Formats: sequence, C-alpha cells, structure tokens
Amino acid sequence: MSKIKALILCGGQGTRIRDVSEVLPKPMLTIGNMPVVWHIMKIYAHYGIKDFVLCLGYKGWVIKEFFLNYKAKVSNITIKLDDPASVKYHDMHDESDWNITLVETGENAYTGARIWNARKYLEDCDMFSVTYGDGVADIDIKALIKKHKDAEVLGTVSGVHPSGRFGEMEISGNIVTEFSEKPNVGMGLINGGFMLFDKGVIEKYFKPGGDLILETEVLPKMVKDKQLGVYEHNGFWQCLDTPREYGILNHMWDSDKAIWKVWK
Repeated sequence: MSKIKALILCGGQGTRIRDVSEVLPKPMLTIGNMPVVWHIMKIYAHYGIKDFVLCLGYKGWVIKEFFLNYKAKVSNITIKLDDPASVKYHDMHDESDWNITLVETGENAYTGARIWNARKYLEDCDMFSVTYGDGVADIDIKALIKKHKDAEVLGTVSGVHPSGRFGEMEISGNIVTEFSEKPNVGMGLINGGFMLFDKGVIEKYFKPGGDLILETEVLPKMVKDKQLGVYEHNGFWQCLDTPREYGILNHMWDSDKAIWKVWK
C-alpha cells in the first residue's frame, strides 16, 4: 500500500477576509469551534491519511500554538496548582493517531516555493496530496487516489465547478490540456485543491526560490508534458475566501448541514 501524506498550504495572508479577523491566519478561522484547517484534516483522516505537513508562513506561530495545546483543548483535564507540570488528561480524542509536521516555509513565499521548502518532510512517502488551507469538500479521496493511479500520470488535480473568479482547466479525457489561472470569464472546471502527486514531481518540476508559483509555473509545465490528470468532483466544494463565504460555512455547520463532514 502506498504511503501518502497530506501537505496543506497554510501560509497565505488572506487579505480578502481580513474583515473577519486581523489576528488569525486564514486556516485558523473557525467553522463551529474548530479551525478550517482541522476540518480539512478530518476529511483526509476519514480516508486513512493521517500524516500531515502544514506549510506555515503568515502568523504560523498561531497554528503551532493550536496544535501544541490541542490535547488540552479537546480533553477534560486535572491540574495540581502546586505542580503545574502535573496534568492528567481524562479523555482520548479521535485525532490521537495524527502525525503533524509544522514547517516554516517563508513569510512571503509563493505556493510552489512552500512545497519546495517542505520537501525533506516528503522523502518517506510515495505520493503526497496538496490542498489549500481554506477549502472544504465532500470529496472522495479514495476515488481520487484510484483515478490518479489509473491515469499513470505524475499529478492529478481535483476539478470542481464554482464561480468564474477562479482559474479554469480544459480537459481531454482524463488529461488536463490547458491550465489558466484566474481568467476574466469562467464557466468550466477549476482547480479545487485536493491534488495528488507522485513524489518524483519535486525534483522534476520544482526549484529553489521564494517566487515559484504552483498554479502558474509548475502545473502548466506538467500540462505541457501531459503529466497532469484530473479527478472531476461534482459534489460540494467551498473555499473560505470572503466574509460571506465564512458566514455560509458556519451557517451550514450550525444547521447540521455541513456537507463536507464525511467523518462520524
């Protein structure tokens, strides 16, 4: 069985959603009482991927603090005040078998550079999934993996169907034939994250430098080489990019209609 890690891009500044919080990095904005990055990790964990690499940048310490204190956050605890180091945890939590590597990949690094800067933490896996720290979906990760393996390409992106302000893809069969980031008019599939790559793409398509962009440099090169496949996801997908989208996702969660909650 292939060993797969999930790499989550958590370093962007999220300028369009600053009205919600000036304090938190976007992946730490909460849906319910847990950050959106936790929801993304729960999706992966549901399909057995529990080894995570989080690429940090803007306010990365906030994300580190959350996971450093995670056990205390989700458990009942007993503390002896004359010995603060003596903490008794009374509960097991469902995330106890997660392995999380938090990597400082640069305050201002672009997406491709963040993956390059975290590459040493991918050496012990056969494939790795890449997604953004602000998008949730009821995506079938098992089906994505099968589609990727069957296509015999080095990379597969998940194509979704939202509004036209995102970059479009054109496809022929199971192969991406054109990748356009942020066109003026959009009607087709867009890259919804939840990508899957063979480990060999790192040396073949990535390079040093903080200005390497996954979407405008790496993926188009893979398209040119006919090495980028697509898994078409026709279900729910939503990014958390604006205050309106933040409100939509929280309303769905509070109404017990969180379609992306594939876990029990």
